[in-house]
Amino acid sequence: MQIDTIHKMNCLDGLRELPDDVIDLTVTSPPYDNLRRYNDTSVWGPDVFRNLAAGLFRVTKPGGVVVWIVGDATIKGSETGSSFRQALGFMDCGFRLHDTMIYQKNGLAYPEVNRYYPAFEYMFIFSKCKPRTANLIADKPNCCFGQDVHGTGRQPDGSIQKKSAVRRGIERFIKEYGVRSNIWTYGVGKWKSTKDEFAFEHPAIFPEQLARDHILTWSEPGSLVLDPFMGSGTTAKMAILSERHFIGYEIDSHYFDIALQRIAVAKEQAR
Repeated sequence: MQIDTIHKMNCLDGLRELPDDVIDLTVTSPPYDNLRRYNDTSVWGPDVFRNLAAGLFRVTKPGGVVVWIVGDATIKGSETGSSFRQALGFMDCGFRLHDTMIYQKNGLAYPEVNRYYPAFEYMFIFSKCKPRTANLIADKPNCCFGQDVHGTGRQPDGSIQKKSAVRRGIERFIKEYGVRSNIWTYGVGKWKSTKDEFAFEHPAIFPEQLARDHILTWSEPGSLVLDPFMGSGTTAKMAILSERHFIGYEIDSHYFDIALQRIAVAKEQAR
């Protein structure tokens, strides 16, 4: 198994070459529905998805995580629902649906006339058993910073009870920064997703910061991060800059070359 590189091949073939229980984290976005043509090199459908989900389950370590970033096309006035079918498909393979997160974009792709403007994609967090790592990012300013911990919670029977720390009389104070919500917002478009101008030759890159935040959250330094749809190389680049190993697959020659350039840039930055 050759790591710290990407392989120009179909990801299903690539996964078959991997041993069982070897991947710590997968961060990827599949070529869902008909939103992009990807130079007509992508082959995607229910059978491909089922084989991919089963392959990811096999190669993921117990406690490992798959971050699956996906949206839905609107066809003949109706959203396809592909994202939900895929979430259920992962669960059928044995994964737990650990969290349903939202990737919110701070820009709108196109106007709508009879529905609200689309501004997000799903980030499904699947885990093989309980996640081994969860370094939750705490960068949300707390307006009650320095105050005593207080508050109540509603119980299953409808009653209200003080929070556990308050009940036990433990003196705790609200921190300056709290853990984020599961809605993450990023800038999209040129110079926002990345500063690598040549990367925008790929039609659907996701923000470098998004990949980095998931890598930091669900893995430790030295972990092995997979992207079966490497595209422009975002996951690999951020794995390098986060001191993780990586492996990935990309079938399109042009996108493969772009990813290699970004990996070279990242390795130079990491020196």
